Amino acid sequence: MVLSRLLFSLLNNQQLIEKLAESRPIRRAAQITAFAITKAQITGRDAAAKMLKSETLQQIRQETAGRIPRDPGELGRRARRVRETFVNEVKEGLRDAKNKNK
Repeated sequence: MVLSRLLFSLLNNQQLIEKLAESRPIRRAAQITAFAITKAQITGRDAAAKMLKSETLQQIRQETAGRIPRDPGELGRRARRVRETFVNEVKEGLRDAKNKNK
């Protein structure tokens, strides 16, 4: 109870907040946070762009653009083709990641 009141009074002290904001550790923490957020946004955009270009997504769109097959055999063949494309893309991604690390 006493600790919460003390913290509340410190956080409502404008001069203290301004001094803390101008301090080197707080500024550095803000820089690191801004960098991490920006890096995450760029990575997210890159991943979304890569996903939209992926062969698997394009194949799923093609497979679902037509009529939905009522024959279980045809449905199985379509699912197998999508799975094979997905597996190939994962393998290519792993190869690319290995090559980047070298």
